[in-house]
Amino acid sequence: MDISGVNGVSNVLNQNNVQKVDNKNGNVEESFASMLNNAINEVNETQVDGYKAMENIATGKVENLQEAVQKIEEAELSLKLALEVKNKAMGAYKQIMAMQV
Repeated sequence: MDISGVNGVSNVLNQNNVQKVDNKNGNVEESFASMLNNAINEVNETQVDGYKAMENIATGKVENLQEAVQKIEEAELSLKLALEVKNKAMGAYKQIMAMQV
């Protein structure tokens, strides 16, 4: 079974937007697109680890069952958190768009 993760996420977030920007104090900060891209990549990595752990359990290759279940739970929780953040962001966007000028 091929577990390649989320394909095309990098294309959605244009790589030109993934950069660091200088603020007025001269400090370098990550752009919002870069932070979002990093968060999506982290969620993707936990999902891939969770699927690999499930595959190892199913095939009997797991050495530590507790660790495998922990990876699966971590993947589930990270995906739920990402979905809730997305839902909140979409709700805020809809509220802003509904405001009268």
